[in-house]
Amino acid sequence: MENNKFNIRSYTQKIPEIRHDLQIIPIQENGRKLFYFHDAMSYISPNFALDASVHPLLSMFSGAFNAEQISHQLNGAVGKSDILKFVQLLDNHRVLNSRYFRNYAEKTETEFEKKSDRPPALAGQSYPDDPARLSAYLDEIFQKAPVFQKKTGIKALYAPHIDVEIGKKQYAEAFSHLKPLKPGKVIILATAHYTGHHDDFYEGVPFIGSNKTFHIPGRSFETNSDIFKELQNGADDIGFTLSDRAHRVEHSIELHLLFASAVWKHDFSIVPILVGGFDELYYHQSGDLAEKINRFSTKLKPLIDDNTFILISGDLSHVGKKFGDSETANALREKTECFDRQFLYFSAQGNAGDLLSLISENYDETRVCGFAPLYSFLNMFPALQGEQLNYHWWDERERESAVSFGSILY
Repeated sequence: MENNKFNIRSYTQKIPEIRHDLQIIPIQENGRKLFYFHDAMSYISPNFALDASVHPLLSMFSGAFNAEQISHQLNGAVGKSDILKFVQLLDNHRVLNSRYFRNYAEKTETEFEKKSDRPPALAGQSYPDDPARLSAYLDEIFQKAPVFQKKTGIKALYAPHIDVEIGKKQYAEAFSHLKPLKPGKVIILATAHYTGHHDDFYEGVPFIGSNKTFHIPGRSFETNSDIFKELQNGADDIGFTLSDRAHRVEHSIELHLLFASAVWKHDFSIVPILVGGFDELYYHQSGDLAEKINRFSTKLKPLIDDNTFILISGDLSHVGKKFGDSETANALREKTECFDRQFLYFSAQGNAGDLLSLISENYDETRVCGFAPLYSFLNMFPALQGEQLNYHWWDERERESAVSFGSILY
């Protein structure tokens, strides 16, 4: 996969643009200013960074120029041969939207789909990758959680998938309620953050399962193939697939498995399902997507018995300049928190209709990533009452942005 067969080799060949899905983040390292390239899809070489002095050159990689033209526009300050070498360096590290990169990305995804295991994507980054250290880390988180009176009749939990260090108090508060339970099957309805990278692949397919064995350090979870067999019967009608490339780097299921493993030491099978965006519902509440959601609910609900627990993985609002707002998160906080309170209230009431009306009113202007999996759950159990457990506002002041999140116990 490192073959540079598709690298740019001509001074007159137009240089592909820099990938739009990359985040270029200014950092300081030993007094040196660098640009760190963050790739949510993990195609780029790990820890790839460049000296910040290359910024004028990078700004010209728009897909409109070749090496000769860029050298000319820089008044010969950088020769065309050096520009071409720099371009080939970027291409080898999958920075450019080139033919080589697209082939690399497709091969990465198809190879993942052929595998029978889904390794942890965040181990060693968001939480320890050593099983013993991870166990001690989780024990410490739960030791600080309040002691709750045991509740009966618990069926489901809506909880965040925010970074562990940011939300560990709220994770512990939410998952501590599950300690007395011992389900044999756990269905996980979780936000799909990366289906936009595979638009054509998942068009008209909002529900994405995976039959792989899921791993976290020191533990593995087998999927419930019987439920997936039922869902595959008529999969097109319910918008379901087991083509699972969207699971490769997704964190929303992995983090719920992490905390489920801390409270449930017994063996249980899982039904991991990512739920794509429901934007169409904001405009057409009786169209093709609505019909698929209803048929999916009708198909899945009879497969849920008293031995089944449901985890719903989602955060709340994403606001501020990082997410495209013209105003800062601080300026938007009062309005956003008012919306969040309404969202959590309708969700706890099990009122899918009012929840959809609320989020459709301004076309999901606060970008609630947990809406789709939560709405899918409420569509199956419209009369199920919940209890709000917590709510938190994470303020990224340095980026003038914020993410809110909370938990509901059903």
